[in-house]
Amino acid sequence: MIVIGAGLGGLCLAQGLRRAGISVAVYERDTSAAVRAQGHRLHLDGRGRQALSATLPPHLFGLVAAIAGRPAPNANGFDHQLRPTGVFTLDDPAPGSATDGDIMPAHTVIDRQVLRRVLLTGLDGIVHFGRRCVGYDSDKGTVTAWFADGGSAQGSVLVAADGVGSVIRAQRLPHARVVDSQVRLIYGRLPLTPDLHRALPPEMVSVFNSVVGPGNRFVGIAPVQYRQPPAEAASRLAPEVAFEPTEDSLAVMFGSRLDQLGLSDSELRAASGRRLRDMVLERLSGWHPLVTRIVEGWALSSVYPITVRSSVPVPPWPTSNVTLLGDAIHAMSPAAGAGANIALRDAAALATALTAVTSGRPLLDAVRDYEREMIEEGFRMVRLSAANRTQTLGADPLPI
Repeated sequence: MIVIGAGLGGLCLAQGLRRAGISVAVYERDTSAAVRAQGHRLHLDGRGRQALSATLPPHLFGLVAAIAGRPAPNANGFDHQLRPTGVFTLDDPAPGSATDGDIMPAHTVIDRQVLRRVLLTGLDGIVHFGRRCVGYDSDKGTVTAWFADGGSAQGSVLVAADGVGSVIRAQRLPHARVVDSQVRLIYGRLPLTPDLHRALPPEMVSVFNSVVGPGNRFVGIAPVQYRQPPAEAASRLAPEVAFEPTEDSLAVMFGSRLDQLGLSDSELRAASGRRLRDMVLERLSGWHPLVTRIVEGWALSSVYPITVRSSVPVPPWPTSNVTLLGDAIHAMSPAAGAGANIALRDAAALATALTAVTSGRPLLDAVRDYEREMIEEGFRMVRLSAANRTQTLGADPLPI
C-alpha cells in the first residue's frame, strides 16, 4: 500500500495497516516532521478517540490517553467585552461505539505535534520524507506513484492523504474543487502561566471559546493543559517516544475576512510574527483587556497565517484502487472543530476495509463501501463548518 502524505490521517492509516500486518509505505514532501507549522492544538472527539484506539498499538493509545487534557466539554460564546452569549455542551459524536471511554473521554485536547510524534512512533523505514509526489499511473491492478526526484513506488493501492492541495485528487477527481472562503486566520500561542490561568473566566477552561466582535472579527481561545507531562508519561508507558519540551499553553486564533486585514496573501506570508501580532492588536482596539493581553503575550515564533479553504462536495465517483482521505477530499474550515477528527476517522475506516481484503473481500467492494461512508460524513461536516464560518466570520458561502 502506498500513502501519499504524512499528516495525521496518513500516519493513522499507516499505523492501522502496520497493526494488521499489511505492508505500507508513506511518502511525505516535507523534509522532516518539524519543517513547518501545522496547527498548535487539536480537539479529539469520540471519532478521533475511536480511530486512535483502533489503529495505534495499545501502549501508544494509552500514552495519548495519559497525556491529553480533559477540559470541560463545552464550547462557550462571548462578545468582544467577554459578556457570555451562549454555551453549548458537546456530545460524544460516536456514543457507545468504543470500549475505551473510561480510559479516554470523548472530548480531550492535545498539541498537534505531540500527537504526530506518537503517530510516527514505530514507523521508521515506513515514512519517507523529502519525497514530493507529482502524479501516478495505474495499470492492471498496480499503481505507480511518481516523485519529483525522478523516483517511483509501486503498490496495489494508492491513498491520497496529501492535504488540501492534493496532487492525487487533481488527477483522480479533476472536477473536485477547493474554494477560498476569503477568511484568514492568524494563529499564535502563549504559555498558560498560573497568573494567566487565574485571570481567565472559569468557563474558559473548556474545549473552545469563541469571542466575536464588530465586523465579524473573531478570537478563538483554547487551553492546552496536559493531564500528565508528555515526557514523564512516555518514560513510563512508551520509552521509545521522545518528546520535545512542552508546557501548558493557550492556543489562540484571530479570524477576519482578507479585505479587512490591509495585507495581501503574499504580504501575510512574508510578515514576521511581530507584524502579524501588531496587525491583530490594531483590529482588537476597544476589546476587553484580557483578550488584548492574551494576543500581546503570543510567542512571536508561534505566529503564522492560514488561508481558510473548503472542498466543494461532489457526488460519488467510480471506485478504483486509488482513493482519498481527510483534507485531500473533504477539506473544511476549523469552524466545526472536526477536520482532524474526520481525517482520523477516515484512516481507521480505510484500514479496516483494507484489512478485510486480506481475508478475501474483493478490493473494489471494500474501497467502495469505505468511500460511500467517507463521502457522506466528510461532506456533511464540510457543509456544517462552512455554515458556521459564514455566520461567525462573514465568509463567502460554500458553492452549491
